[in-house]
Amino acid sequence: MGEAAGTGATSREQPAGLAGLVRTVVARPEFVSFVALIVLMVLTASMNENFFTVDNLLNITRQVSITGIVAVGMTFVILTGGIDLSVGAIVALASTLMAGMIADFGLPFWLAALVAVVGGALTGAVSGFFIARFALPPIIVTLAMMEIPRGLGLIYTNGYPLPIDREYGFLGREYILGLPIPTLIMLIVFVVAYFVLNRLPIGRYVYAVGGNEDAAILSGIRTARIKLMVYAVSGFTAAIAGLIQTSRLLSGQPNSAIGMELDAIAAVVLGGTAITGGRGHIVGTLIGALLLGVLNNSLNMIGLSPYSQRVVKGVILLIAVLIGYLRKQNSR
Repeated sequence: MGEAAGTGATSREQPAGLAGLVRTVVARPEFVSFVALIVLMVLTASMNENFFTVDNLLNITRQVSITGIVAVGMTFVILTGGIDLSVGAIVALASTLMAGMIADFGLPFWLAALVAVVGGALTGAVSGFFIARFALPPIIVTLAMMEIPRGLGLIYTNGYPLPIDREYGFLGREYILGLPIPTLIMLIVFVVAYFVLNRLPIGRYVYAVGGNEDAAILSGIRTARIKLMVYAVSGFTAAIAGLIQTSRLLSGQPNSAIGMELDAIAAVVLGGTAITGGRGHIVGTLIGALLLGVLNNSLNMIGLSPYSQRVVKGVILLIAVLIGYLRKQNSR
């Protein structure tokens, strides 16, 4: 009798435990995004046998690298409850700066790259200053900064691309250990971001500002400094993306990266980071960027027009934001 009772108790607990495990897994947005990525890859492969070729997969990672790097900085910003619409313009500015330092001033590659990266970080810091010091809405400040850096690049080049020699194309075109250099740079940026957000106190402060800024202030966190820092990080990562783009295209492009801010935001949101801040994971952003890359690749393979692709990506982003909102409502 005792064994029968014990067996009955076990049979009742197992479904509850399984259901709890399922709820726990589904509650992890990055896991849901990972499953979506795998499903999309399998579906694409079933429609095109060339999808799982090494060349195609490496090409996807190369294409994803620029958006992925920009999305890292965007993750920092969104975790604080902000938004950065200026990243595309900073990519273009960094591209112009780097090409200009090489073509017009004869600086070596590393010094031109340093100037471009510092310029990008300072541009992001300007946005952070106005947002932190004057409590201006991030969407308005970065909307203004969406025009200023790009305008400076256009003034400098008169709106024309600024070419550089082919010898500077190694950063965007060459391979190391069989992987594209842009892919390796993206992975390094993600690893550093993971360490900062998950192993350093400043990472906890970023989450705290986005979770409850008033509580963060009361706990002694200098929220203004954190906001300034995350926008500088966003400008810094956008500038790195600009270096890769310049090297890949062998020219500084003042009109490049138009709309990149939307791709970066989409990667962050698809990766499960709450658009309202305070919740998210940098690994999810990587998955979100890969999801976008595979989606673009699969849509190209089936011959969908670029105009229709914009509609598809817009719908997916809207659905991702809606799911995040509903998840937040259910968690209350």
